[in-house]
Amino acid sequence: MGTKSFVDERELHHKHYDEICEKLKQDQFAQFLGVKLIELGEGTATAEVTVADHMLNAHGTAHGAIIFSLADFVFAAACNSYGKTSVALSMNIGFLAAAMKGNRLVATATEEKKNNRTAWYRIRVESEHGLVATLDALAYRKNEYFISLDDKE
Repeated sequence: MGTKSFVDERELHHKHYDEICEKLKQDQFAQFLGVKLIELGEGTATAEVTVADHMLNAHGTAHGAIIFSLADFVFAAACNSYGKTSVALSMNIGFLAAAMKGNRLVATATEEKKNNRTAWYRIRVESEHGLVATLDALAYRKNEYFISLDDKE
């Protein structure tokens, strides 16, 4: 019977912060949309995007896919913030207000609970006019880390 070794993920976050940020910034879809990661903490993240013409729906407001994509990116950043590969299991979004061309949307993800296999997050998307959307998300935490672990860890 093998023994499990304890990994201090908070320590990993701080020790490998730059490596984790670089990995998250390689998200090509977020780059395509113009999404910028502005803060990454232990199980938290904040990102932003400015609504442009090509992001509008037929009614002239921000397409729901842009709002969802921003929320999804910040969720991914928060759940991968420890360097452990994590993927979405489920997400539930509520659209609460419209966003318009030129609005700066800021999404913040907060970790509510995590264990070895799953983690739950709350995400808020806001504009300068207030709350635009909320998202509850559940992540599956795989065995692999995408950072280089030392033998001591």
